[in-house]
Amino acid sequence: MRRLFACFLLLFPIVAVAQSPAPEAGFTPLFDGKSLQGWEGDANWFRVDDGAIVAGSASETIPNNFFLATTEQYEDFELRLEAKLVGAGQNAGVQFRTQRIPNHHEVSGYQADMGTAGGKPIWGSLYDESRRNKMLAVPDPAAVEEVLESDDWNRIRVRCQGARIQIWLNDLQTVDYTETDPQIERTGIIALQIHGGKPAVASYRNIRIQRLK
Repeated sequence: MRRLFACFLLLFPIVAVAQSPAPEAGFTPLFDGKSLQGWEGDANWFRVDDGAIVAGSASETIPNNFFLATTEQYEDFELRLEAKLVGAGQNAGVQFRTQRIPNHHEVSGYQADMGTAGGKPIWGSLYDESRRNKMLAVPDPAAVEEVLESDDWNRIRVRCQGARIQIWLNDLQTVDYTETDPQIERTGIIALQIHGGKPAVASYRNIRIQRLK
């Protein structure tokens, strides 16, 4: 019987089956890995490929900024995802507490930035898109360079609770910002950006969110 079982193993070796990680308690997926259900935007510039939302083009100039946005609005939350940016046009980002500008390709709101500027990484910076049009908080570039995986996947975490906004890049806290303007919106969409300009491809995956009370 033992010899028979050994022969069986030779013919049909036991293969370990990879299991998906257990869902994080309290977090809800925003992306099913297969479709853009729950999102809206220009399908010419956003697609699903190999379990990721892929934006932009590796060969074509991108005529303007494009955003793929959730159909739901969020106020206080923690957002987690992985992102990758490759190509000459080193600029993309994750919008939050954001609104679309009517009859325009742009949005207005906070952005967790991705890319480079002036030869230095701006990953993990907090930018105010189409509103104050400036960086609100910028981490130490040297610290970012130490943790950044260039042309590869990076973990982004955004936490908004009341006036406080925090951002982490690969477990490095890059932003701890408190909004002082009470007129600034605290509710909005989540949106994924590909910036206009030189060819670039931004990819986003494992997108999940937890609403905070």
